[in-house]
Amino acid sequence: MQKPNTLGELKKSHFQSVSIKDEMRANLLRKLAAGEPIFPGIIGFDDTVTPQIVNAILSKHNFILLGLRGQAKSRILRSLSTLLDAAIPIVAGCEINDDPLHPLCRACHERLLEMGDALPIDYLSPDQRYIEKLATPDVTIADIIGDLDPIKAARGGHTLASELTIHYGLLPRANRGIFAINELPDLSGKIQVGLFNIMQEGDVQIKGYPVRLPLDVALVFTANPEDYTARGKIITPLKDRIGSEIRTHYPATLEQGLEITAQEAWTSRQGEKPLVIPQFIREVIEAIAFEARADKRVDKRSGVSQRMPITCIENTVSSAECRSLKHREATIVPRPSDIYASLPSLTGKLELEYEGELKGADTVAREVIRQAIAKVFKKYFDNVPLQSVVQWFELGGTLRYSPNTPSDELVQQFKKIQNLLEKTQSLGMKAKDDASLLAAGAEFILEGLHALKRVSRNEELGYHTEHRPPERDSEEPTPMASRRRPLN
Repeated sequence: MQKPNTLGELKKSHFQSVSIKDEMRANLLRKLAAGEPIFPGIIGFDDTVTPQIVNAILSKHNFILLGLRGQAKSRILRSLSTLLDAAIPIVAGCEINDDPLHPLCRACHERLLEMGDALPIDYLSPDQRYIEKLATPDVTIADIIGDLDPIKAARGGHTLASELTIHYGLLPRANRGIFAINELPDLSGKIQVGLFNIMQEGDVQIKGYPVRLPLDVALVFTANPEDYTARGKIITPLKDRIGSEIRTHYPATLEQGLEITAQEAWTSRQGEKPLVIPQFIREVIEAIAFEARADKRVDKRSGVSQRMPITCIENTVSSAECRSLKHREATIVPRPSDIYASLPSLTGKLELEYEGELKGADTVAREVIRQAIAKVFKKYFDNVPLQSVVQWFELGGTLRYSPNTPSDELVQQFKKIQNLLEKTQSLGMKAKDDASLLAAGAEFILEGLHALKRVSRNEELGYHTEHRPPERDSEEPTPMASRRRPLN
């Protein structure tokens, strides 16, 4: 069906205008009735955050998402555009997306008087109706609200007191749409005053010239809880006019984290070789984020972003990819040593406390990796006897190899350690599996024993055990004492 192109055709189509919040509410109710997902791709919020957002939208509230970095706040706000109609009519060429049936700006009123039902109509898609702004200290009132444009006044022959000379900012241009502000507390006080004034009264003052603009906008915000509650960061009247305050959080379980990382990480490389990421590697990488969030050396107020496991698994796969290409292996299989090779993707995401700063980000990251390996290792081998593997090292065995050692060669070295390759069956592996998989599984066992301090590892000796001289009874004379002669 062809869309109306003029105001007259729009009137004949019996089109009825609705406010943005009524529109979002109606589409949300339709989704709820049909059982459709509200926010596709958002994982782990079904029983916590999503119901609160649903209540806020059904209540036609402006709302704010409070949460640490990497908690999908911006992604949720961008998903709000899925609650908008496929297209809405606007006055063609209008800066603030005026409703053809109820125009706001002076320019559209004059065009309506001049053209009547011949007024041309244009349409906006949902994506065009979502406007996002990152709040920074240098944002001005002109950026958000608008300013007088002397050039527009000169070209049109208007005085600076005319509404036709206004150059509208982002907020008026978001009319009949969603206006999102990330990191709200970073806005200066006078801009926050301008925001709550529009939210409550619809008044705008541009360079002292009062303009009445009852804008139809759904305002949504994000903020860090520390900044939001800090004194002087956000003015109280603006807080009071935000209808709902909703807290986000990190994944509550390892399984939720695994699902998010698998969804977001770029691991589907367009290469000739198949990529196989063992489940225990995925779990270790995800556990790194969980261990880091619990580590006392990591700043809890800053948090550990969910981007950490995403970038870590991407780097881990890249390390394995390089090794596979170098040695022309059939498959790409990451090993635990590839996780250590991905340290650059971890250290930049750790904000450390004083104790952590003393040790350094690299050292803290390595220790967190070991903690994650130990946690996952216990899951697979808690009831599996590994004394035969440990005993091989206790009898003087050592194993040292480069992280880039070919899988075939590495498997041959692992065969020297009694029962090591057989123990990979606890990881779901079989003797006939690809050498790359067996190498990854066997290395995980050695790394797990190292994480639990049953086997040592260093750069010089590789995997080994520390040999200590047997302790002697304190009453037994030492050989040196037995050779002493009493003094006369």
